[in-house]
Amino acid sequence: MSETEVTTAPRALLLADGRPADRAWSLDPALRHLNHGSFGAVPLVAQERQQLLRGEMERSPVVWFPALPQRLAATRAELAAFLRVPADDLALVPNASAGASVVYAALTRRRGGEVLVTDHGYGAVTMGAERLARRWGGRVRTARVPLDADEDEAYEAVVAELGEATDLVVVDQITSATARRLPVERIGAQARRRGIPVLVDGAHAPGLVESPLADATYDFWTGNLHKWGCAPRGTAALVARGTLRDDLHPLIDSWGAGDPYPDRFDQQGTIDATAQLAAPTALTLVEDTWGWPTARRYMDDLADYGAAVTGAAFGELTGEDCRVDVGMPVPGMRLVRLPDGLAADRIEADALRDRVARELHVETAFTSFAGVGYLRLSAHVYNTAADYEYFAEECAPVLAEWARETPRKRSAR
Repeated sequence: MSETEVTTAPRALLLADGRPADRAWSLDPALRHLNHGSFGAVPLVAQERQQLLRGEMERSPVVWFPALPQRLAATRAELAAFLRVPADDLALVPNASAGASVVYAALTRRRGGEVLVTDHGYGAVTMGAERLARRWGGRVRTARVPLDADEDEAYEAVVAELGEATDLVVVDQITSATARRLPVERIGAQARRRGIPVLVDGAHAPGLVESPLADATYDFWTGNLHKWGCAPRGTAALVARGTLRDDLHPLIDSWGAGDPYPDRFDQQGTIDATAQLAAPTALTLVEDTWGWPTARRYMDDLADYGAAVTGAAFGELTGEDCRVDVGMPVPGMRLVRLPDGLAADRIEADALRDRVARELHVETAFTSFAGVGYLRLSAHVYNTAADYEYFAEECAPVLAEWARETPRKRSAR
């Protein structure tokens, strides 16, 4: 990155009354929150809306639950408009992994029972694919996509693994561990030409991408609104097209089981659906305060700045180039290579995340790919340049010291 990129910080966003943007959230001021991408963060207005809805539910449950399907249908229409898809294509699910599980439960083996995934796939979704393959008596085939692969290289790596035995392709629109795009549009089009169903894991896409389904060819797409959309957790969309969607059913059978897709998802016993009903409130906050285009631009500029200052800090400490080329970058998320010895696998990455939160008071994400550890940055409107400057100045030296200690600890075992 250029020196200009390192030294030029984007101006922090403010609320309409001039207060810092983070005042619209209830995040602990004793922590630095640099990991929006994992669990999101719910603004106060959406929390308050959900609490009001819960109060209404508890005051009159016998009135609440029979009326709930109609309210959820109206909410689905609002969320579908945000994603720019027809409301009749969209069902509400608790999270993207649940959406994938719905698809896995519905499909039957038609060819050789193979499920094609990539080595960038989200672990829980890949585990579900493995369970499906076992049920089919087939196997999971993994396409290896280099971290720095461009669109053509990534496309070729995936389609090269398609074969006569492939019964399903599962591909991430935005990868969680490696913060990059995959060419789901081209992969989906090729799979369709071969008659193979496609499930797109778009967990990070809603809010981060303006119109995530616009050019995609897919049978099923699932994405979280509680990440970049800041909806209360437990709010995600499953979008399905074509005849296979008629076989999709919620994971909980209820009195709406005989209704068509997606209406049957609006009635699932006594689940607390207040998160989903409050989701439009979070989306509206961002739209009315800054506008989503401005918010996305800020998040992307801030992620660039954060990667530059933290990468420079690690580089000065290790003498190595810590910049990362992910081939197909995404807005709002960046990778920075960690010093050798840190986060070599998922278990070590999660342990490092917990230690940094506990000892350095920073919430952030560490990931691993091909045995290399990374700091994964994911910015939102409540973040500022000072968050990343703090990490670079105060945390990077400590992490570098922990990395130097790691070989000694391992050799002593």
